[in-house]
Amino acid sequence: MDRPPILILMADQHRADCLSCAGHPTLRTPNLDRLAAEGMRFAQAATVSPLCMPARASFVSGLYPHNHGLWANRGELPAADETFFQLLQRQGYCTAHIGKAHYYEHRRSLHLREREDYLRARGLEYVHETTGPHATCHTASYLTDDWERKGLWKIFQQDYRDRNEAGGGMVRPSPLPVEDFPDSYVGRQAVQFVKAYADPRPLCLFVGFGGPHEPWDAPGEYAARYDPAQTPPPIPASALPASAPAWLREKEDFRVWPGEVLANTARIRANYYGKIALIDRWIGEILQACSQRGWLDDLLVVFWSDHGEMLGDHGRLYKSTFHESSVRVPLILRWPGRIPAGAVSNALAEIIDVFPTLLEAAGCPPSRRCLGRSLWPVLRDPETELRDFQLSEVHHGERHIMLRSRRRKYVVDEQGRGFMLYDLEQDPLEQNNRMAAGHGGRLENEMREALLARLIEAQYCP
Repeated sequence: MDRPPILILMADQHRADCLSCAGHPTLRTPNLDRLAAEGMRFAQAATVSPLCMPARASFVSGLYPHNHGLWANRGELPAADETFFQLLQRQGYCTAHIGKAHYYEHRRSLHLREREDYLRARGLEYVHETTGPHATCHTASYLTDDWERKGLWKIFQQDYRDRNEAGGGMVRPSPLPVEDFPDSYVGRQAVQFVKAYADPRPLCLFVGFGGPHEPWDAPGEYAARYDPAQTPPPIPASALPASAPAWLREKEDFRVWPGEVLANTARIRANYYGKIALIDRWIGEILQACSQRGWLDDLLVVFWSDHGEMLGDHGRLYKSTFHESSVRVPLILRWPGRIPAGAVSNALAEIIDVFPTLLEAAGCPPSRRCLGRSLWPVLRDPETELRDFQLSEVHHGERHIMLRSRRRKYVVDEQGRGFMLYDLEQDPLEQNNRMAAGHGGRLENEMREALLARLIEAQYCP
């Protein structure tokens, strides 16, 4: 294969079902729909961790959290873990990053330019990094430099202080103009970079949007684009066994919301859809810039997200659980002439599968460490199966591990005790947790054996 220009587009906390091409009844995403119409959408894609930094580190390293050791939003991707950026560089690519990366902790009193050497050591030649929404209050970047010049950073910080005092269910438009909102800044920087790119080498550009991650602060007209009354209702909560982790069972901190906040779910959902609409607009502008450069006919595009968003499903907001709303993610690949247009695959893809897929497209030798599986057999034939089970894991005081097939889902705690078991074929809304009575019977035994085999395959070392 020739070395194509590569564009990787990432949204943060974007649910798999929040695409109009995936059948969403309210949300409209014309530019993401265009990518799906020109490529393949993986309808059953899952994250290997429903938490930001572990998932991002896994995407670029091709490893699971138990391999690279980054279990939470602290620390950093180890220096020894190679990334696909490094391998593409060796193949003659210019590698560039614009927007949120989050492979290391965004601390207070830090300007992100102080860590550019770290990102370059991870294989990124050009770096224009921003933080996610919350870290932008206390971590400086090129974005906050721009806001300071315009007198906007203090306005943004005060707005977030007000939101924190009011609680995470606050829904109101951002005080920032649409064109100065963080996702607009990232999109505009990407457009300008594409237009100005003059290097003869093929480009791999990663664009990381900070939205639609909470808070619920879509700007301007995007805050009013969707009617809360037209949003689909949340999925009701299902029972958990007494042995389930307390943070999943109890209404504590910000993860399980009291009724008055969950009554606000429709407004939260409408605002979340507005943030997606803004990102979709900028994706369209980035694609237009690529078209003006004459790249579009050979452009390999990947769209993905690190994890989903509960949006009130099962009585919860945010992520970190293994419900479908949190663990499933959008994944679209587009490359004209190489990937069939308008195809949809139900193959059990994981986000780490993009790593070997990009290497193969660029003519790179395989990675020695990557545990992902190339998507190319599926990209050539959407009916091809990739694996029998998906693996995902998260650390919330202790490690929790999920095994998911197309039909069943099983989740265990650090002691190996099962606390979630669903038949996704008969119970797609996850209302009947077979572990709620404390024992899953023969089905649990089958899933436990399959989980042990999968962990051995994934080089799990407790």
